[in-house]
Amino acid sequence: MKLSDTMATPIEEKLDQNLKVRTGMVHVSDGKSRPEPLRLNLTMELLSLQKLEVVTPSSCHPNGPPMESKERMVQITRQKQGGLGLSIKGGAEHKLPILISRIYKDQAADITGQLFVGDAIIKVNGEYITACPHDDAVNILRNAGDIVVLTVKHYRAATPFLQKQLTKDTPDSDNDATCAELKADEGYKSSVNSGTISRSCSRPMSICSEPEKRWTDVVAVPLMMAYVTRYIYGTDKLRQNAFEVRGLNGITTGVIHCDELAILSQWLKLITDNVVGLTHLQMKLYNRNFAVGERIEYMGWVNEGVINNNISWQSYKPRFLLLKGTEVMLFETPPLNVTGISKALVVYKVYQTMFRIVKESETVDSRQHCFLLQSSGHEPRYLSVETRQELLRIENSWNAAIVTSVIKLGRKTFAVSHHGKSGGLTLDWQAGFSLTEGADSAIVWQYKFSQLRGSSDDGKSKLKLHFQDHDSRAIETKELECQVLQSLLFCMHAFLTAKVASVDPAFLSSIQQT
Repeated sequence: MKLSDTMATPIEEKLDQNLKVRTGMVHVSDGKSRPEPLRLNLTMELLSLQKLEVVTPSSCHPNGPPMESKERMVQITRQKQGGLGLSIKGGAEHKLPILISRIYKDQAADITGQLFVGDAIIKVNGEYITACPHDDAVNILRNAGDIVVLTVKHYRAATPFLQKQLTKDTPDSDNDATCAELKADEGYKSSVNSGTISRSCSRPMSICSEPEKRWTDVVAVPLMMAYVTRYIYGTDKLRQNAFEVRGLNGITTGVIHCDELAILSQWLKLITDNVVGLTHLQMKLYNRNFAVGERIEYMGWVNEGVINNNISWQSYKPRFLLLKGTEVMLFETPPLNVTGISKALVVYKVYQTMFRIVKESETVDSRQHCFLLQSSGHEPRYLSVETRQELLRIENSWNAAIVTSVIKLGRKTFAVSHHGKSGGLTLDWQAGFSLTEGADSAIVWQYKFSQLRGSSDDGKSKLKLHFQDHDSRAIETKELECQVLQSLLFCMHAFLTAKVASVDPAFLSSIQQT
């Protein structure tokens, strides 16, 4: 059978250096032209599209870097003089991997004989650094201990340029200049843009082994905080048996087509699980910088519906959602470091924001798995995710974030009017509801959260709270007026949700739907 006639195949799984690798034939297009058959290759942190090519075997390079860009684990013993014996360039701020740019002769990295200029460092002692800026990567390597295990993968597109830099007087500290030159290098640009890799042999062909067929990467998309979707970009139109993956570095797989829905579902689950796992590891890395009450509960991609002429949701924009401490944030692109977290497009307080899952009968178009975020004083935001599972993950994280934010807040007081008198309604995590009046803030009445039996409002400023007296069991209604009623109601909802969660630890994990 010719390769052009190859059908999509079931997913095969194998172990490569104790790491799971999945492969299978699919068809890939740019969304316009006819799909062509390629092999999908999935590792924990990388999704590659591969084609079968005739190449010269790696035996042509017995003392050089590996011809195949597979992951390798290399153990280095740090030396007292010279440390790890290597220098690095690149970093997330330059949209480049962390690359080994120099290996010092007879020092630790050189002694291993397994590290090369052009190797991209993926993990340090099992910790992913693929989304780290340069300075963070340097600090991680410096503090990695005396025995350091690096997970690396050779980045052949950058190797010729980095080797050329070794002959120049460019200081190792000048990372910005080197990265700019690398991205402008014609050899590097042509290799990245075409997806091809230089395979010139350093010895005459007659001395090399016979050429052989081998799967080589056409496109490689890093999965750390990658965007996976079945929808045609920016619309509510679901692709039939097809999906797309977009990496942080701007590289996309194109549209991947599967012949069978079962195979499509398998690929989507495997890829999404890897993205979620990597994103969770990155979240843990970020959280090292934050106190308990300020940590990230969730981060991942959503799509926001955009209104056009107040008629309908005409288009969707990808947004990166973070739940951190007392805040919910939306970004146009994921933050690449801790500093980037302060540059959100939208920031709302969790305790003043309502989260509501949209029922299927209430969705505005063909997008499924939708939810609303509405913060006091702002228009509601209509958002969607790819799967029901992801929607429930956000809901559970939201409930956890509410508990964190309310406990951190402790108490909140709203200016109200009660029987014509000005006062303050306080929501207190420990004490419950209380109304105070006068200059001395004397308490007029006080109830626990558990005594609230219901509430009603006119949607403008008037609010009725119905409490049950502990002794008489009678219902006592308190009438109030508040000029920021929506803010008060949202905050009440947050305090009550947090109380339920604290009384019932199973509350946050009670939703076990598929």
